Amino acid sequence: MNEVKEVLRNVEQNYKLFQQQQFTFIGALQRTRENAHDMIRPVASISQVQSYMDHHCNNSTDRRILNMFLNICNDLSKLCHKLETLHSGNNVTDGILERCKLLLSHSNNLSTIRAKYPRDVVNHLSCDEAKNHYGGVVSLIPIVLDCMKEWVTHVEKLPRHVLYNVSGGSAVAEKRAPQDAPARAAISQAPSSVHLGAQTSTINKDNVQVQGSKHVRKKNLNDTENHSGKLKGPWKPPGRHA
Repeated sequence: MNEVKEVLRNVEQNYKLFQQQQFTFIGALQRTRENAHDMIRPVASISQVQSYMDHHCNNSTDRRILNMFLNICNDLSKLCHKLETLHSGNNVTDGILERCKLLLSHSNNLSTIRAKYPRDVVNHLSCDEAKNHYGGVVSLIPIVLDCMKEWVTHVEKLPRHVLYNVSGGSAVAEKRAPQDAPARAAISQAPSSVHLGAQTSTINKDNVQVQGSKHVRKKNLNDTENHSGKLKGPWKPPGRHA
């Protein structure tokens, strides 16, 4: 998730630079539309901007700003697909991603979308431009950015086990982890139990050996006493009589 936030921040920084040049962007669209003899219909799709840049752009400044717009849209599309692989999905987050993918589709009609407060990109246009020509295309990037930040907010409220690992682990595996914990604990404790059993067995064996040794010493002592007991009366040296 930290990686996603970092990518999103980078895209936002690029968009801020682009937003500062909105009048340059509108001027480039105006000139390329004139070159394409396409002054009636609004700029309503990413593919339309791509076509203007590829076929009707006559100067490097216009090409640079149009390419900047297309690159930001491409970065947002890649991030959108990354979010899909990061999260296992629920109704809210899936709905947000589906909207982002639709908005970033090159053929999608953008003419009716409008960024709302606190986004004021539409307010920088004249009434005619905002209503009839560029209101949709200038609203695309801020709307998608807001949607992606909303996605992050929703996901951060969810339990951690419903997220995929960025390294490739699955949510399913993480959900099963608590269930497998007793089994893993039993496995991890098994060597200690076996070791304890071996120690107990060794101790018992040692006790038997000690007890056996005591029994042998006691038996030898008894045998000695019994043997000495057969000599009745005090011992007298031979040849001397009282």
